[in-house]
Amino acid sequence: MLRGKWLALAFCAAVAGGCASVTNPNTAPPAQTFPEPAPSPSSPPPPEPHPASVPEPVIVASPEPAQSRNYELQDWVALPEWNNDNLAEALPAFLLSCDVLKAATDWISACTAAAQIRKGDAMAARQFFESAFAPWLVHNADGGTEGLVTGYYEPLLHGSRMFGRGYRFPIYSVPPDLLAIDLAGSNPDLKGIRLRGRMQDKKIVPYYTRAEIERGLAPVRGREILWVDDPVELFFLHVQGSGRVRLPGGETVRVGFADHNGHPYKSIGKILVERGELSVDRASMQGIKLWAAKNPTRLAALLQQNPAYVFFRELPASPLGPIGAQGVPLTPGRSIAVDAMATPLGAPVFLSTTVPLSTRPLNRLVVAQDTGTAIKGAVRADFFWGFGDEAGQSAGRMRQSGRMWILYPRGLPPKPP
Repeated sequence: MLRGKWLALAFCAAVAGGCASVTNPNTAPPAQTFPEPAPSPSSPPPPEPHPASVPEPVIVASPEPAQSRNYELQDWVALPEWNNDNLAEALPAFLLSCDVLKAATDWISACTAAAQIRKGDAMAARQFFESAFAPWLVHNADGGTEGLVTGYYEPLLHGSRMFGRGYRFPIYSVPPDLLAIDLAGSNPDLKGIRLRGRMQDKKIVPYYTRAEIERGLAPVRGREILWVDDPVELFFLHVQGSGRVRLPGGETVRVGFADHNGHPYKSIGKILVERGELSVDRASMQGIKLWAAKNPTRLAALLQQNPAYVFFRELPASPLGPIGAQGVPLTPGRSIAVDAMATPLGAPVFLSTTVPLSTRPLNRLVVAQDTGTAIKGAVRADFFWGFGDEAGQSAGRMRQSGRMWILYPRGLPPKPP
């Protein structure tokens, strides 16, 4: 078994190289010279649940094991400012997750009870969460409980369905030669690991890097969904994983993550710090945009230092947030992206961190509803701020330390895939 696992891992490294398409009727231009990965795959949003206003059933607590893997069972008093959070604001986000979880054995009871809570009833919501769940402090592999908390948002770009008039940078749909390989079929120990590659001379090889795609090596011509006016904004759309594009006539199109090229994300902010061109405290999204404005001739080469590339699809209009990896809409301030190998998607998580660029506490109940190729590790979260410039300001500056407690149904330890 161990030998098979190491062979599969070696294959993984070899292929990965490290970590609604719309055809444009116009003639595509020469390969672009411009354009960190996406926090999340997309699928059409389910209808918003409507909790019934009926009394909440009594949930009988079950005995808990004291510890399981990297999770430590604790009391509610261990959660900072737990009693100050309005849990009724987190309940709608959890109900959206229940549209996916309600058929799972571990979650049937909790999701059934959640649907009976009257909307906006803070006391009933608190009683529900404290009765239905138990808090488990998350530990890293080294035993530590502190981890990195970053932020993301849904940006607004300006673009067109046709190339030209300033709209020169394409948003591509998934190319036809991109392969997604699920390793769990050959080795159960590799569950959750999917590789991307392509066929070449009857062999699977790594897919094209960002630089190669932009040089025109990948078969993406004709796969353009939209064209946008700013390569830096496009790059950060890849980082966020979803966004909206305003067209010249005023229409807004929503796009979301469809797939990626399988290459590991490399931080261009870190590169600029290593070169001495940005200080650590200025290596934020805003700082990188300022650098780009001052160095337009060097921008393409910098962006291509990150080999990761994201492909998108057009999504239907919706008043709800973008779709996360769990397949449900994200809720501003109440959704996070996590490493799904450590935190079960759909689980409520109490996050204890601080407001960006400050020491002010940010302690609240959120729901694990998204993932991202840069979100790796047990104590690791990406906080979803919402849509637009204000959300982008907070997300771009967020790089805080934090702790996480997974709320899992009573009597059961957390069970990631």
